[in-house]
Amino acid sequence: MTAPAFGGEVSEYYQRFRRGYPPEVADALVSACGLTRDDVVLDLGCGTGQLTRALAPRTGAVLGMDPEPDMLAEARRATAEPNVSWLLGADTDLGALTASIGPGRLGAVTVAQALHWMDHERLFAAARPLLRAGGGVVVVTNGEPLWLQDAAWSAALRQVLSDQLGVPLHRTCGTDTASQERYRDALSAAGYAVDLRVVDYSATLTVEEIAGGVFSAMSPDQLPPPASRPGFADRVRCAVEPHGPVVEHVRVRILTGVH
Repeated sequence: MTAPAFGGEVSEYYQRFRRGYPPEVADALVSACGLTRDDVVLDLGCGTGQLTRALAPRTGAVLGMDPEPDMLAEARRATAEPNVSWLLGADTDLGALTASIGPGRLGAVTVAQALHWMDHERLFAAARPLLRAGGGVVVVTNGEPLWLQDAAWSAALRQVLSDQLGVPLHRTCGTDTASQERYRDALSAAGYAVDLRVVDYSATLTVEEIAGGVFSAMSPDQLPPPASRPGFADRVRCAVEPHGPVVEHVRVRILTGVH
């Protein structure tokens, strides 16, 4: 992964405003890898633990790993599940993890909304020694960025953000079709049996949730000064409110490579 870019206040926004996962997502993941209460799962690039916590009641233990200490600190504060542990590390540390816990110990390695920060081909190869037979690598994409959705309110938000940052916004964070196909092909080339499951859901967003979600995707140096954030939220409100209630239609893709 790149050098930590989600510390400080960004990690607080991440914990408060990033989308969680409906139970159907965790159920689909458990089914895809045949997870049981005897299994251990590694949630790589876990952030503040949205997927980590969703998996905890369904498996024996979950290890949440992230290279940003502030993300892990927020994750610890938000987590009550006793079978969750937190590790400071990145995808490049999988070899050391294999040496530490031994081969074949994991039922799954999950990567949710973070694979675009990683060398996915190297990751898929490095994960294999960690997995038990029938376990898998799972790439979870929790919908498109707020500013790149096929809706009038999203287009209006995109313009506000482009004006704020001074650049057009195109980065899809791995949610686009080309990236998904690239991940699928790489899993297949690495010798995994590939499967795709989809969960759709909708949610109504407030202006506070939209602004907080945007702040959670910024680096610390991109965050507006605290005194300027209410003004940014007002610009978001003026942009999106003419389009009626903001309803986000989220498509969760669960791309699994089974070992």
